[in-house]
Amino acid sequence: MLPIDAAAHGSRWRRRHPVDKAVLGLGLTVLAISLPPWPGAALVLVVALTVLLGPAGVPGRRLWRAYRVPLGFCVTGALPLLVQVGGPDGFLTAADGGAVRAGGLLLRTSAASLGVLLFAFTTPMSDLLPRLVRAGVPAPVVDVALVTYRMSFLLLDSVRRIRQAQAARLGHTTRAAAWRSLGGLGATAFVRAFDRAARLQSGLAGRGYDGTLRVLVPEARVSVPFTAASVALLAALAVLTLVLEGPLS
Repeated sequence: MLPIDAAAHGSRWRRRHPVDKAVLGLGLTVLAISLPPWPGAALVLVVALTVLLGPAGVPGRRLWRAYRVPLGFCVTGALPLLVQVGGPDGFLTAADGGAVRAGGLLLRTSAASLGVLLFAFTTPMSDLLPRLVRAGVPAPVVDVALVTYRMSFLLLDSVRRIRQAQAARLGHTTRAAAWRSLGGLGATAFVRAFDRAARLQSGLAGRGYDGTLRVLVPEARVSVPFTAASVALLAALAVLTLVLEGPLS
């Protein structure tokens, strides 16, 4: 199981309905994208970080391990805005206003990533995917997503076991051995994936599969107070941004 999925299963908000958490987490993401970078996205970033480490109870180290990957993409996307290619001053020069644009983009994307992580760290996929059918998503699409989600963990476990076996047989001692082990890892994982898929199909056929996977979904109701508080928080952030935008600018 991936660390973020394990954290979602052990979250304080595990028993809350996904709609409750979607209103807050994805609402913060929408605000981060739509409000001005300063102070709007900065306020969203602070609020999302506070909710993640506070009420949601996400451990700081685990949050950083998940956040550093999208943060790296955010930084990589913002850096090109600092320079311009070509022009009278040379082939590569500092862009006019590049620091402001890069900072604004970094604030937007990093705050939006935290909003998505808030939803991901509190909502297991096993709770979300079956409920998508009630939201109007075709059942075959949800079934494919459920099977893919399950098979991904089995494949990752197979890769881990193969790498451990190769390491125990000194398969990573030299560069040539490492490349041979990598090729063997890819081939073995490919064969095992097809074998598991065939076994899954046979198992479903033997259980009378009729085109729909029926799974038990934990009982949960949409919390009106929680949703109302989330909407009020989002509205307060938008109003505060509009109030502070004039003096800060």
